[in-house]
Amino acid sequence: MGASKVYFTTMRCKIGESLLVKLDRLMDRAGIETIDFRNKYTAIKIHFGEPGNLSFLRPNFAKTVADRVKALGGMPFLTDCNTLYVGRRNNALVHMDAAYENGYTPFSTGVQNIIADGLKGTDDVEVPVPGGVYCKTARIGRAIMDADIVVSLNHFKGHENTGFGGALKNIGMGSGSRAGKMIMHNDSKPHQVDQSRCTACKACAKFCNENAISFESGKALIDHNRCVGCGRCIGACNFHAISVKWDSSNDALNCKIAEFTRAVLDGRPHFHISVVNQVSPCCDCHNENDAAIVPDIGIFAGFDPVALDKSCIDAVNAAPAIETSLWGDREHTHRDSLGNGDHFSDIHPTSDWRSQLAHAEKIGLGSAAYELVTVK
Repeated sequence: MGASKVYFTTMRCKIGESLLVKLDRLMDRAGIETIDFRNKYTAIKIHFGEPGNLSFLRPNFAKTVADRVKALGGMPFLTDCNTLYVGRRNNALVHMDAAYENGYTPFSTGVQNIIADGLKGTDDVEVPVPGGVYCKTARIGRAIMDADIVVSLNHFKGHENTGFGGALKNIGMGSGSRAGKMIMHNDSKPHQVDQSRCTACKACAKFCNENAISFESGKALIDHNRCVGCGRCIGACNFHAISVKWDSSNDALNCKIAEFTRAVLDGRPHFHISVVNQVSPCCDCHNENDAAIVPDIGIFAGFDPVALDKSCIDAVNAAPAIETSLWGDREHTHRDSLGNGDHFSDIHPTSDWRSQLAHAEKIGLGSAAYELVTVK
């Protein structure tokens, strides 16, 4: 597969021209109008943000995308699936409340929100995975599969399990029902707590929504019968005390995300937008966000989600890391292992983002080779 075109615009704006105008121009240059949207249900897959987190995408971005789809004759709606962990988005009622709290209402975006896997996260469809190695089928939220077209609008950031969260994760993990998320996570549970590193600060327990972490003799212990493999404890620990098995468990998660993405996109028109700003070290599923690890970069768009993710990764890694972020903390405590030019592995050394892109290419989802086209 040859190089795919990825279109890019910076966050810089001239006086009198907003970033939303630039986003609309970017979509136009990237060729979104080549999709026949006329009278087609269009799922705009987005992350509404866990309340308390302030790095999720503002609703203004979603409105601009929805307005463009409507102008092309489509019938867009914003959508996400319920979470596996116990938070403020684990059923449709609290999920909608969270979306509204974060500004995603029909009055601000001009379109409806639909929780794709229903009230309790059980309204899903078993979808074949073409070329699937880890999964032959994927459990996907029904409303996403009922759509004629999929548009992915994601906030590009770091992630404690997968290294990064971009277009593939927004679609693959985000479109999975609660059962689908369990399938993706079930091989990716924290392995053990290094008792010599554990300081009993209890940050891990604070971020565990399953009450799977207890303390014995002043040290953390993980109950694997309760653990659902969300990985929050790994991201919360500043002392690298919690590890996963070195048996490709995070690699398996990355590969399953790629396979779920293939299941969602196969046989349907799709288009992808990644906003690379407030690049927080962890997922927007947290009810907080840490400081950005690099300065704001810009917006990327195109038809190939693999090329899109690779271009965003390269742009983040080419940017200077911010010393006052989590990267700086890691640099001071593990100076000998950092500075390799890969900000994602610097922050989350137990994850390897490369496995996600490599497997996505292997199953024919897209190409990591890309040609970057700058749109002013």
